[in-house]
Amino acid sequence: MAADMTEKVKELQQNPSHIRNIAICAHIDHGKTTFSDNLLAGAGMMSEALAGKARTLDFHEDEAERGITIDSASVSMIHNVEGEDYLINLIDTPGHVDFGGDVTRAMRAVDGAIVLTCASEGIMPQTETVLRQALKERVRPILFINKVDRLIREVKLTPEEMQKRFIKIINDVNSLITKLAEDGYKEKFQVSVNDGSVAFGSAFHNWALSIPYMKKKNISFKEIIDAYEAGGEEYKILAKKAPIHEVILSMVVNNHPDPVTAQKYRIPKIWHGDLESEAGQDLINCNINGEVAFVPIKIVVDPHAGEVAAGRLFSGTIKQGDELYMNIAKTKVKAQQVSIYKGASRVQLDRVVAGNIVGIVGLRDVVVGETISVNPIVPFEAISHLFEPVVTKSISAKKTADLPKLIEVLRQVGKEDPSLRIEINEETGESLISGMGELHLEIIENRIKTEKGLDIECGSPIVVFRESVIKPSPPAEGRSPNKHNSFFLTVEPLEDNISEAIVEGIVPSGRIKKKDKALDETLVGLGITRDEAQQYRDVFQGNVFLDKTKGEVHIGEVIELVLDSFEEVMKAGPLAREPTLRLKVSLVDLKLHEDSIHRGPAQVYPAIREAIREAFKGATPTIFEPVQVHQIEAPIEFMGAVTSLISTKRGNLNDVQQDETGITIRAELPVQEMIGWTSDLRSATEGRGVSSLVSQTFKKMPNELQVKVIAQIRERKGLAENQ
Repeated sequence: MAADMTEKVKELQQNPSHIRNIAICAHIDHGKTTFSDNLLAGAGMMSEALAGKARTLDFHEDEAERGITIDSASVSMIHNVEGEDYLINLIDTPGHVDFGGDVTRAMRAVDGAIVLTCASEGIMPQTETVLRQALKERVRPILFINKVDRLIREVKLTPEEMQKRFIKIINDVNSLITKLAEDGYKEKFQVSVNDGSVAFGSAFHNWALSIPYMKKKNISFKEIIDAYEAGGEEYKILAKKAPIHEVILSMVVNNHPDPVTAQKYRIPKIWHGDLESEAGQDLINCNINGEVAFVPIKIVVDPHAGEVAAGRLFSGTIKQGDELYMNIAKTKVKAQQVSIYKGASRVQLDRVVAGNIVGIVGLRDVVVGETISVNPIVPFEAISHLFEPVVTKSISAKKTADLPKLIEVLRQVGKEDPSLRIEINEETGESLISGMGELHLEIIENRIKTEKGLDIECGSPIVVFRESVIKPSPPAEGRSPNKHNSFFLTVEPLEDNISEAIVEGIVPSGRIKKKDKALDETLVGLGITRDEAQQYRDVFQGNVFLDKTKGEVHIGEVIELVLDSFEEVMKAGPLAREPTLRLKVSLVDLKLHEDSIHRGPAQVYPAIREAIREAFKGATPTIFEPVQVHQIEAPIEFMGAVTSLISTKRGNLNDVQQDETGITIRAELPVQEMIGWTSDLRSATEGRGVSSLVSQTFKKMPNELQVKVIAQIRERKGLAENQ
């Protein structure tokens, strides 16, 4: 970046009303990376000759090799509209569902999203997923319909037919927004050709059009068709007449909010502190002189600077050398360097201000989603991922001497990709790594071998199940080892609507303070009696704990120990040490020794474990398995092959549609049967079938399979009968 460009960026980052923070999100292979390259080239951030081929934002070798974007990278551009310069911070996100976690995190940092769809394929499952993630964070969508050249050259549509196709895509996107957005935003976030929040074009050929631009430059749609029909390279004229970066970046400036406007309605959604407090007002007004509030959405390991935390600065100013406070870790750290982005490189500044996407070096042990300030403040809502990791592999170093390096590398990888779950076992040297699917884990493995230069061995994929119960149990007693304390607990299935509210973040996870009025009201609104709502003490990994005891004098002294123990059992249930799901555990009575020395952790933990285990047995325990809904597309002649493949994998057909181009099937498949799914589908369809994940849930496993599965898991974990 030339020196004057750097100066301009420094100047513009001081003025939040001239900043736009945006992400591009789309289905895999709809042309996102080519699109962002062209925006960069047009804004003078890379050479035009390389645009679309350089894949500037794919700077991992495995991204370039596989031709898919894996990490979301951040970049800043300058664009001039009506004589005014604007700083546009763009985060490129992956389309492949195994990297959906990256999309979710990107949405926390931006205020606007460019939803990119393919003109011939229209809305795809991933488009719906990324749109859901954007709307969940109150991020405003605008629409770009890509690959229009294919409609003219390959499908040979008339202008009227093309118009119909565009209207259908726009209507589909708007009906999705109506379905997914919260009340008050269903109308507000609609996209429309007339206000310029829709554009269409070809990222590959570097042109785009929107109605306002066509009026301003006096270009008609006929000119586009003529340019392609003239043959040769006539279409190159379009890139000069209507360059993609000019149309799209102007659309962003005119239709996406600046941080000052956006934070007024986004902060109440993603920060649950007191909005009237000083910090609350600083956040809502994006006050550059107020309390610092920085949320990292990505940790990138820079070979020279070490860990760089990239994220959004919602309020305040951070200068090099500032002492900062991490609110979740409760530790102090120092900002050694502050910077903003350009492609994969950072431009170091002496200070960064609210409203920007920034990189900070020196935040030791920081994790994604942390809230960083100067004085302690309420942390931002946890960034919740749509899907949980359900496939696990064991991973170990080939050479024993490499074990310390493996532990270090796994910690690093876990930071770089928080949608992974990593369990490190320093004693056995075998660690577990859990991800969204086979591809996700395969790529992480590859990265450890190539980028981190470590020789590793991985086990075959294991599916993670969940333990639950079917009916309420009678009270079960757990006695402490010294026989002086007794706890009586019941276990029952959690109500479906409460379970859904936890997943959607309506009922927040975490331990509950005695007088949480907001939570009481939420639970009463969901149909829970006021008495019961006030008994909630903990929401942990989709399970809840209630204290139903009355008038127990010493309960306050042991309740934290009881909750510790409850959480431990929820992480590894009684059946086979798998995590539990949708459980409601209630403490109904207890008898405690008068003397506090006789009711410490060593007495309480085993008693609670025993009581939950016993209650579990009396509530008809069951295993739930992860089930994914996939959308499968293939040519019509493979209909039979695909449906029989689904049935051999214990799958169910939810929906089958066919048109002149092929079949689209939605099927529900148990993850356990999906190991090797991609290659099975390829061979069944001669390489022409594609499958993408739509959603994921846990469902009760058929009874006839349960005993076998429990025995297999216990054997794999080496559990004795009474463990």
